[in-house]
Amino acid sequence: MAVHFHEEDLPEGVLADGPVAVDTETMGLITIRDRLCVVQISDGKGDEHLVRFGPDSTYDAPNLKAVLADPERLKLFHFARFDLAAIEYYLGVTAAPCYCTKIASKLVRTYTDRHGLKNLVEELLGENISKAQQSSDWGGPVLNDAQREYAASDVRFLHRMREELNKRLEREGRMELAQACFDFLPARAHLDILGWADHDIFSHA
Repeated sequence: MAVHFHEEDLPEGVLADGPVAVDTETMGLITIRDRLCVVQISDGKGDEHLVRFGPDSTYDAPNLKAVLADPERLKLFHFARFDLAAIEYYLGVTAAPCYCTKIASKLVRTYTDRHGLKNLVEELLGENISKAQQSSDWGGPVLNDAQREYAASDVRFLHRMREELNKRLEREGRMELAQACFDFLPARAHLDILGWADHDIFSHA
């Protein structure tokens, strides 16, 4: 298992076929203000790839975009809504079809309100991850070892988590509902970009 670091694009041919786990690191939580700094991606075979974008990046990244936009390749996220918006806004592609472990968790782990990645990894997989670098500066000139490990851990477990969550979705009869939510996520992310992030357009208000 290794963490590979790349500048501005993913090398061609480094990922196996099939689903990929994806995450992003940005300068903050407001997509159109806080630039995309890092995209993490893993095919679930043991390696993680980190693609860093500099402050003057044009976000060309043809190899990375091809993977993210591939309609035949499932993209796994934790809180996909945020990552999809960042990917659409900065890379200009829609990362679909997608799967969100946070939504799956909320649909089947109704006995708790703890749906963070750390909580899921601990309960479902019996592993521990550190979130100490979550609020660090991802736009600096150098990403230290702790940041790289944190970024890699955000995609390291998503394939295995999907398997466990799918078992529960099937058990509770909520797989079709989950899929409908996943299918809507790119539209939800697009609404966020356009200014409807805090307004429920389905409500009566």
